Order: sequence, then structure tokens, then C-alpha cells
Amino acid sequence: MKIKVLANDGISQAGIDLLSQNNYEVITDNVEQEKLIDYINENNISCLLVRSATKVRKDIIDSCKELKLIGRGGVGMDNIDVDYAKEKGLHVINTPAASSHSVAELVFSHLFSCVRFLHDSNRNMPLDGDSNFKTLKKNYSKGKELKGKTMGIIGFGRIGQETAKIALGIGMNVLYTDKFVGKTQINLNLANDKKISFDLESSDMTELLKNSDFVSLHVPAQKSYVIGKNEFNLMKTGAGLINAARGGVVDEKSLIESLDSGKLAFAGVDTFENEPKPSVKLLMHPKVSLTPHIGAATNEAQDRIGIELANQIMTLVKE
Repeated sequence: MKIKVLANDGISQAGIDLLSQNNYEVITDNVEQEKLIDYINENNISCLLVRSATKVRKDIIDSCKELKLIGRGGVGMDNIDVDYAKEKGLHVINTPAASSHSVAELVFSHLFSCVRFLHDSNRNMPLDGDSNFKTLKKNYSKGKELKGKTMGIIGFGRIGQETAKIALGIGMNVLYTDKFVGKTQINLNLANDKKISFDLESSDMTELLKNSDFVSLHVPAQKSYVIGKNEFNLMKTGAGLINAARGGVVDEKSLIESLDSGKLAFAGVDTFENEPKPSVKLLMHPKVSLTPHIGAATNEAQDRIGIELANQIMTLVKE
């Protein structure tokens, strides 16, 4: 009998193919949260794969006795009761490296967009481009270059380091702060097999906030804000903030106040305090570049995630 894997939030075809070729049955039904326990038990599911949408709490762990593995397609596992699952003898896996570069590229998608006002011009050109072209040209003519500016990175794990690589590659200075990463070396693999290394050292939070032109967050879910009113006050006037980490690490009320006052020039936001119903005030703000939590949502990253999950399942759960 084939081992059944429920990929409740989806899995790439590459992951499905690898598992299927090795005698696993992959089910990609999207089961509602409140119906998940019954579905798992009725269909003899051994492995449950999720992304950020599905929550795997104690009720599922206690009620689904045939479940052997819980997998998260991505980095953070705050939607899974990890310690409890392990106590009950379940394998808990994730894919911490697979989406790092995709998230870092999204950070710079927001950053490039904001320093040249693309997020706003793309809203206004369809409305007024044919009748008010010269005014719009004047409004968007004070853009900035990223080269030579300072990027402050809060949290210097895999994604933070990938973000640093892009920053260094385009000629930016990099500051970072991390409780667990002191001195480190960043290695850039450039085109034509060229390589270059940078030796970096962690700064304290205050120094980073005061000296960065742009700040990007790369931390797991927190019990309290990482960036709130006090932190915004420490930042340079005219700085920008990017949050492609987790909702709840930035105080959105204070963020809006900082944008309104001119303390911040812009923000790029991929993760929100109240997903899937973000603050309308934040969504409508003209100084905010927006994406709906798509940091890891590239074809390449999803293939890497699917293959990595498949390989771990085949190692840990066998007939």
C-alpha cells in the first residue's frame, strides 16, 4: 500500500513526481481547517504538508493517530506546534534554504520600485497618464539610486544573508544585527565563475537604525514588535522599510504614522499583522508598495521546496 501524503497548501509538480516515482501517493486537495482532522483520518494520511495557510495545532496532532510527519514548505513554522508534535513522536520538517533567494529578490523588487516611485506611478499613470503626463513626470523625477546607500538587515540567517549578497552586488554598504551571528563572511558567486568575499560584523540595533538608508526585516514571528514607534524615531528621516518576514514584527499603526509625518519615505510590505485581511489604511497608503505574502512564490523556489520535502519524506517515512 502506498504511503499517503496530503499537501494541503499545494506542492510543486517536481515534488509530486519525485514522490510518485517512489511509491507515495500525493493528494493536493485543499481541505478546510475545520474539516482537516476528519479528512486525515478517513483517508489514512501519513504525511501532512502545509505552507502558511494551514495550522497544525495540538488538536490535529492528538486526533490523527496515523500521522507520522508534518512538513512546512518554507522557513517559519509558527503555524505548527512543533515541540508538541515532536513530543508525540512525529517528524517535523521544513525547507529553510529553498526559498531564501526568492525572498531576497522580492525585497529588492520593493526597494527598486519605491526609490523610483514605481509603486505609485503604476497606480496613477493608468488614471492620468494621457491627460497629465508632464505633472506626473515632475512628481516622479526625484528618484534615488541604491548604489552607495546603506542597507540595514535585521536578522542575518539564510534570507538575511541572501539579501546582503544582492545589496553588496549592486554596490551598497551593509549593516546587520543578529543575536546569533557575530562576524561572518559573505561569498558572492558572480557571472563567469568570478567570486568575491566580504567580511562583516554584527552591529547593535540602535547603530543600524541610525545609519541605514533602508531597513529590511528577516526575523521569525515574535511575541512583540521588532520595529515600533521608538525604532521608527531612531531611523533616518527619509529612510525606507521593507518587511518580507512575518506579520506582527512591525507595528503597522506606527508605520502609518511615520509615513504620514515624512519620517519614512516609503515601505514595502509583503507580510501583514492581520492576514488574510490586512489593514485597509495600510493597503490604500500611497507610500506603500504591496504584495500578498509571496516571498517564496517563484517557480524555482517552489520546485526546490517540493524536491527538498520529497527527499526528507522518503528518508523519514517508509513502508
